[in-house]
Amino acid sequence: MKIRAKVGLGVAAAAALVTIGAAVFVASGVYNIGADDHHTKLVLAIIEELRERSIAARSDSIAVPQLEDPSKIAAGAIWYSTLCVGCHLAPGVTRSDLRKGLYPHPPNLAAEDTRDSRRAFWTIKHGIKMSAMPAWGTTLDDVAIWDIVAFVRQMPTMTAETYQQLSKLGIRGTDPSAASALETSHPTAGDQRRGQ
Repeated sequence: MKIRAKVGLGVAAAAALVTIGAAVFVASGVYNIGADDHHTKLVLAIIEELRERSIAARSDSIAVPQLEDPSKIAAGAIWYSTLCVGCHLAPGVTRSDLRKGLYPHPPNLAAEDTRDSRRAFWTIKHGIKMSAMPAWGTTLDDVAIWDIVAFVRQMPTMTAETYQQLSKLGIRGTDPSAASALETSHPTAGDQRRGQ
């Protein structure tokens, strides 16, 4: 019984020391939280692992709708050009003053394969803490978020000209040239629309 008590006391003392040490570290302000001073490799690795596991645990059960419809992709392009391009760039948009000051740097979605639709939907809807990625689910409905996902999935293979056509339509998905522009650069999207 004495050994168990000593072990318990040792564990409690160690936990108390770790807690006190963490509190002193936080209170000291020694860790620079500024976006212009990057995390240490260890801190960045921990944050990235936490992000990946958190999103995976929450996005796995999301049901994915049909995302190949050219009108959804065109509508997503308009949302994207309004809300996302400043951070995530686009075909033909390779720099942004806003993006320069963000850390961690947001992914360049024009250059990344975004095939995990559940993950993309969850991230757009709920955002990412301490990354400048907002939770668009507070202002957009699920239909609009899925439109953005549909667009983002197509963007890496899209030309700058097609992006410009799709993003400048003005009224979400009502311009028939949107489908035409999309079919020109993505013939399979037209096949999906025609049911082939």
